Amino acid sequence: MDEIRQEIIRFQKERDWKKFHTLENLAKSISIEAAELLEHFQWQKEYDKSEVAEELADVLIYCIYMADALELDVKEIIRNKMKKNALKYPIKKAKGNAKKYTEF
Repeated sequence: MDEIRQEIIRFQKERDWKKFHTLENLAKSISIEAAELLEHFQWQKEYDKSEVAEELADVLIYCIYMADALELDVKEIIRNKMKKNALKYPIKKAKGNAKKYTEF
C-alpha cells in the first residue's frame, strides 16, 4: 500500500497539483468519480469491467490524495474502521444478513 501511495503522491507532486487539491475539491472529486462509477450500473446489469476498474481507480486515487492532505495513514484508518465495524456487525448476527446493525 505504501508503495502505491508514494507513486500517487509523486504523480501529484510532479504536476504541482497539490495546490488545487483542497479538502473541499477532493471531497467533490471523490463524489463525482463515485457517481461516474455508479453510472456504469445505472440502466443495465452488464458492465465493462475495465471501464469500471478505471472509475474505481479514480475514486481510490482521490481518496489517497485526501488522506495525504489530512495526514492520515490509510492502513490505520481502515483498520480502525474495521474494528468498529466488527463490533457493530458481530458474526453471529451479521453473517448472511444484509440488515443494518441498528436492525439486529
